Amino acid sequence: MPQYITLILRPESGFDIPFSDGYQLYSSLLGIMQEADETAASHTHDSPISSISLGPLEGKFLHSNRSKHKVVDPNERYSLNIGITDPKEVEIFRSIIQPLVLRERNLRLERGDLRAEEVSSSTASFQDIVKSAGDAKNPYLDFEFKSPVCIQYRNSKVIEMFPHREAVFHSLLSKWNSVCPEELRMNIERDEMARYIVEKPLAYDTHSVVVNTVFDKVKGHPRPIMKQGFVGRCRYTFTRDAPDGMRNGIVALARFAEYSGVGSAVARGCGAAKVTVGEAER
Repeated sequence: MPQYITLILRPESGFDIPFSDGYQLYSSLLGIMQEADETAASHTHDSPISSISLGPLEGKFLHSNRSKHKVVDPNERYSLNIGITDPKEVEIFRSIIQPLVLRERNLRLERGDLRAEEVSSSTASFQDIVKSAGDAKNPYLDFEFKSPVCIQYRNSKVIEMFPHREAVFHSLLSKWNSVCPEELRMNIERDEMARYIVEKPLAYDTHSVVVNTVFDKVKGHPRPIMKQGFVGRCRYTFTRDAPDGMRNGIVALARFAEYSGVGSAVARGCGAAKVTVGEAER
């Protein structure tokens, strides 16, 4: 059952964090998970499916003198959203919540700590997501891509730098089918996505983001591994002749996106999305 956790965090001091903060947040979160449940942490790290998705740290930041960095303010509180879609969601949920709430463990980043002051969570079954998809008769789907969405074009080395309907929804379809109950798996072809969905970017940009580091033996220090992707806002609508079943399936995938993220490296802060489903005028 997909779960959505929101952490309200306060810095113990003012310190620098990178603009692309997902990698540091993921490393810290994995560390506290290992203390609580090493099996759940290993499963999350090694799973071929994206067990969790992390949003960016959100709040008011101060200016940093370091390039591509920002400063957290100890007088402010920040929110961090975590989606869990893995079938082992109960174990993963506990391994995150127990250290932060019961043991009052901090998220330890490279230059300082974040303390959890509030934790909230919500769940939605796959069945509920599918059922609610039919509520809107002429839906539009507003996506706010909060962190870079990294999608390779049809598994090639070419990176999608535009919120194209096929790229976004085929990514979500793959994620859905890898974790949902067998009877709820969908079979929506790329051609159907191209034929019946229309995208209208409202504002978008492209960015590079750090998703990992490796030790460079030649230079003698770690070097970042970068991915490229797009951020911004995009509205997706349907053509008048879109089949009801296909349309409802796409709406379900859009609702699922808030839990799963879009594209690759979602555990490391990429592909975070906020989705609004509305009713379009005919």
